[in-house]
Amino acid sequence: MMTTNRTYFFTILILTILFVTSCNNIRKEEKTNLVTTIAFGSCAKQYENLSIFDTIVTHKPDLFIFLGDNIYGDTKNMDTLRNKYAQLNANKSFKNLKKSTPIVATWDDHDYGWNDAGKEYPFKKQSKEIFLEFFNEPKKSLRRTHDGIYHSYNYKYADKILQVIMLDVRTFRDGLKPYNGDFDDDERYSFYEKEFSPVMDKDSTFLGNEQWNWLENELKKFADIRLICSGNQFGIEWNSYESWANFPYEREKMLDLIKETKANGVIFLTGDVHYSEISKLETSFYPIYDFTSSGLTSKWKFATPNKNRIEGPVMDNHFGLLTINWGSRDPKIKMENWDIYNNQRFELTIDQDNISF
Repeated sequence: MMTTNRTYFFTILILTILFVTSCNNIRKEEKTNLVTTIAFGSCAKQYENLSIFDTIVTHKPDLFIFLGDNIYGDTKNMDTLRNKYAQLNANKSFKNLKKSTPIVATWDDHDYGWNDAGKEYPFKKQSKEIFLEFFNEPKKSLRRTHDGIYHSYNYKYADKILQVIMLDVRTFRDGLKPYNGDFDDDERYSFYEKEFSPVMDKDSTFLGNEQWNWLENELKKFADIRLICSGNQFGIEWNSYESWANFPYEREKMLDLIKETKANGVIFLTGDVHYSEISKLETSFYPIYDFTSSGLTSKWKFATPNKNRIEGPVMDNHFGLLTINWGSRDPKIKMENWDIYNNQRFELTIDQDNISF
């Protein structure tokens, strides 16, 4: 009888060990397979073929980020602006994207209201309300309590946090400085017409004091990876078109703020220029990667010089795809460009440790 009981005891013990081991393996597998996929892009003319949204849907992203020029409004008539948003909303491919994928957005100049416009645009408050209405911003959203449309979102994946920061590079931005011949001796810029020179006034602002203060508080919050979304490129060298390089003191202020707050995991997602590239800006702490995806429908015939470019340029219509694998101790971040024909055009993978203090 004692032998039978002992055999029964050990049988139950072995089965329990096997069950616990199996459960642990399942939990481990679930964690290692924890992946977040984010698609993003900019420059979508509402009156052109928008089938690229259907291509995006085939990749089943967890989120789509609009980086600006989400429509081409270019008007001071708010009824006209509403009608242009309505044209996008009626598009079959955009409906498919909305139905399948959560969407967040910031703006650039053409959906803000006027080409290259900054704080001087007289209808920015009205334009903001139309923007928030179109993107179904909740009535109690903090976005409705301040000037401009800057905002942030936090997403939790197991014990990891992704922070998505949407900057407003229009509402508070000071005027641009017309090009005055600064780089006429540099032959790299000789093949196209130049528009703007760097603003060397230290008091000029890109984001405005209120947004800068808000951003500092955001960067102090804990996050494993932070995506800073900007309508204008951040990590490029000067090229005469709109970018953070036109406000060098403001760009330096951003780098200083990241360093002072010890904000880990910063990657910039940017738009505007009608081509795609990844720029790598070396700093005193860790490299800043700027992944530009611009050209959902718009495209240029050439890309401007950029010594910081490490991938691209892609001149066809395209979107960006960011895949974060949270499963390892050091999460992997894969950056891909996919064109309108669903061809992968470039791929770059980095470790989270590469962009951490």
